[in-house]
Amino acid sequence: MKTLGAVLRSSGKPRPYAVSRPLEVIELDLDPPGRREVLVELRAAGICHSDLSVIDGSRERPTPMVLGHEAAGIVVETGPDVTHLRRGDHVVAVFVPACRACGPCGVGRPALCEAGNRANGEGTLLSGVRRLREGREPIHHHCGISGFAQFAVVAENSLVRIDSSVPLDIAALFGCAVLTGVGAVMNSARVTPGQHVAIIGLGGVGMAAVLGARTAGAESITAIDTLPHKLKQASELGATATVSADTHDAIARVREATRGGVDVAFDMSGSVRALEMAWQMTRRGGKTVSCGLPDSRHLLSLSPAQLVAEERVLQGSYLGGGDPALDIPRYVDWYREERLPVASLISARLPLGRINEGMDALATGSALRQIIVFP
Repeated sequence: MKTLGAVLRSSGKPRPYAVSRPLEVIELDLDPPGRREVLVELRAAGICHSDLSVIDGSRERPTPMVLGHEAAGIVVETGPDVTHLRRGDHVVAVFVPACRACGPCGVGRPALCEAGNRANGEGTLLSGVRRLREGREPIHHHCGISGFAQFAVVAENSLVRIDSSVPLDIAALFGCAVLTGVGAVMNSARVTPGQHVAIIGLGGVGMAAVLGARTAGAESITAIDTLPHKLKQASELGATATVSADTHDAIARVREATRGGVDVAFDMSGSVRALEMAWQMTRRGGKTVSCGLPDSRHLLSLSPAQLVAEERVLQGSYLGGGDPALDIPRYVDWYREERLPVASLISARLPLGRINEGMDALATGSALRQIIVFP
């Protein structure tokens, strides 16, 4: 069948992207689903920094590739041996497909799935194949999804069925921003009522973490960013204090306000500087959690003596540190119960043809979560 998709032919084009146009919306061929694969009509896809990092080259991925990894849609067709989805199901895509057979999957850590992460690095589906083509040329898949397209063939294990009452433009957020941000709070950090937390980096994931920390009952939530409008929005979402990351005494102010540092500090920005700030804001015996994915060539420096003598924890959190098949339905229930007002994360809805403009808005920080919507 035919589908429109936004193809990245090479990384590193200069900004503004509205001029250089790294993403080209063209008609592609999409092969039917194979064994344990599903054809989905996509209705919405979020624009995330993980897409932007492939465009600017800070994360290497094979090209040409259809980007997009935060998406929701409706099942159109199922391939052989699909067991838990059927035509008409509303689904959220997950950006690491889980084989459910490797060592990490066997101990309940699907984010670390060996086969899924290998497939993502190679730009294939979980089975190792590519279903997208431009004529005879194969097109790589992004995170096994390629959500910036009208239709997608994905592995069954890349999809989680959700209640059909949830609007699909909002549902898309649960595949990355909510899954990662709320999951970091609930699963990785295990924030409990009465704790003090700091969140550095107020993109979609960081703002979702603010919502998650509020839901978890944190006593104080300090939101930190360089952009005033994001600090204002974090306050509206439940942050109890805000600090500009550009303030020379930002770390000291947080430590003083929390009498020695926060119980948990989250780096949501993907920058080494932000992670260092989060580490320095964390109290003795506390935990520093990073969800950001900086350029792999960048290194972090910290004192092992401090790590030991203060019994500190430095932890990474990927895919929300849990199991999306369990977490996404739980977070959707919280949304339906009005405990997670995730619709407030959406700053704009755009057609696919304006995707390069959307990448500019993301790169400058003028937008929070923009959603590509398909008619």
